[in-house]
Amino acid sequence: MVRILELVGLFVFAISGALTAIQRKFDAVGIVILAEVTALGGGVLRDVIIGATPPAAFQKVQYLLVPLAAAAVAFFAHPVVERLSFFVLLFDAAGLGLFCVTGTLTALEHGLGPVQSAVLGVTTGVGGGLLRDVIARQTPALVRADSDLYSIPAMIGAAAVTVAHAAHLPMVVAAPATAVFVFAFRVLAMVRHWTAPQAWTRRTPR
Repeated sequence: MVRILELVGLFVFAISGALTAIQRKFDAVGIVILAEVTALGGGVLRDVIIGATPPAAFQKVQYLLVPLAAAAVAFFAHPVVERLSFFVLLFDAAGLGLFCVTGTLTALEHGLGPVQSAVLGVTTGVGGGLLRDVIARQTPALVRADSDLYSIPAMIGAAAVTVAHAAHLPMVVAAPATAVFVFAFRVLAMVRHWTAPQAWTRRTPR
C-alpha cells in the first residue's frame, strides 16, 4: 500500500511540474524534465545527502516511468487536468504527507539525528516543488507570502516522526497517522487560505 501511495504521489507531483511547464510555454522536452524533477527532486536530494547512492529514483525504473506517464497525460489532456486542479492539489497534499514521513524515516534508518532527519524529511516533501519553480524561473511557492501553508505541515509531520521514533512508538501506526495529519493540515490550509507570518513591522502612531 505504501508503494502504491508513493507512486500516486510521484504521479501527482509530476502532473504539477508538467502543468507548470505548459503554463510557461515549455516544449515537450521541458515538460518531461520538469515533471521528472518535481516528482523525484526531493528524494534524490535526500539520498545524495545521506550517501544512499545511487538514489532510489535510479534503482527502480518505475520511479522514472511514472513521472514520464504523468508528463504524457498533461501534454495531451492539460485542459481537463487544469479543470481538476483542486483534486490534483488533494493528491499533492497526500504526497506531501507521505514523502515527508518516508523521507524522515529513511534518514533515521541511516543513523542521522532527529533534527537532521526532520530537515531531510521536509526536503523530501518540498524539494521537488522548489526545484520546479527555480527551473521555471518563478518565485518558489514555498516562500511566497500569498501561498497557503506547505512547508509548515511538513515540518510538523517530520518532527512528529522523530518524536515517535525516539519514544519507540510502533511506526506501523505512527507513520500513517502522521501522514494523514500532514494531509489534513495541508488541505485545511488550502481551504482556509492560511499563510505563514511575514516579518513583523512596528506600527507608528499617527
